[in-house]
Amino acid sequence: MKKAILTTLSAIALSVGAGAAQGVTLNLGHTLAPDSHYQIAGQQLAEKVAERSNGEMKINLFPQSQLGGEVKMIQAARAGALDMFITAQAPMVNTVREYSLFDVPYLFDDLSQANKVLAGPVGRQFMDMLPKYNLVGLGFLSAMERNVFSSRPINGQPDMKGMKLRVMQSPGYVSAYEALGALPTPMAYGDLYLALQQGVVDGGDTSPDQFVMDKFLEVSKFYNITRVHYLPALLIISKSRWDKLSPEQQKILQESADDALAYARDYYKKSYDGSIARMKAEGVTVVDSDLDTLRESTRGVVQSLLKQIPDGEALYKAVQEAK
Repeated sequence: MKKAILTTLSAIALSVGAGAAQGVTLNLGHTLAPDSHYQIAGQQLAEKVAERSNGEMKINLFPQSQLGGEVKMIQAARAGALDMFITAQAPMVNTVREYSLFDVPYLFDDLSQANKVLAGPVGRQFMDMLPKYNLVGLGFLSAMERNVFSSRPINGQPDMKGMKLRVMQSPGYVSAYEALGALPTPMAYGDLYLALQQGVVDGGDTSPDQFVMDKFLEVSKFYNITRVHYLPALLIISKSRWDKLSPEQQKILQESADDALAYARDYYKKSYDGSIARMKAEGVTVVDSDLDTLRESTRGVVQSLLKQIPDGEALYKAVQEAK
């Protein structure tokens, strides 16, 4: 697999070099499906860039991990071997430790608020952390609201007690669900469907669109609106590639990214609403959980998590003020 990825990246590098005399060709990778908001963002970006540059700038899209997983793409872009990528925030934490702030439970109240904060000065503050890692952030896509799907309803925090839930294995996620009384259970995401089917775990956490796309509605009776975490996604270009663009090309790329990301955020909201409607149509019970009991149970872990994050207190305060 590693050899195949390196071969693909080498071919891409050659294509970039060959296209340099005729214009600028940028290759953008991501891990999600062709009908995802990641792909929609990429398609919009490619269209806007081509339009603004009169066809002199081109973006090729590589969805579904064709260029490797998110960690590999981050590494490749830092090394200058990959032009651009879209990634969720979680894989960025090993590179930029401050990004673990987004693992703090109940950082945001709802999807609209999360996107508003990320599109403003706070989001720019996190973008400005990237250049020293040889990355340039072009902006945030929609945050993804992660709720709990399960074999029984979660009306409030007491219902969470003792539930075996597959969640992301970051300190913020594990600590939050332990505080809620659940039993965070390590498991590969690809094994989760069968584990639910066999009753090995009681549920997991994911966004509405992924719940539907990954067919968890076939093996989970309840989707609970718990809003414990919001997982941001970012559009990033390798700094070494960015620095080779002319000021005019940089302007075209950034303005096109602004438009494409705004479009993709709207697309994600429609996908969110459509996925909730699809769940109900397929017989899944959508539960509006008592957020007050859930939020109160996680308050004790917030301060301990912030102490583990560089400038955690200041970053947390900046988010709260932006809200």
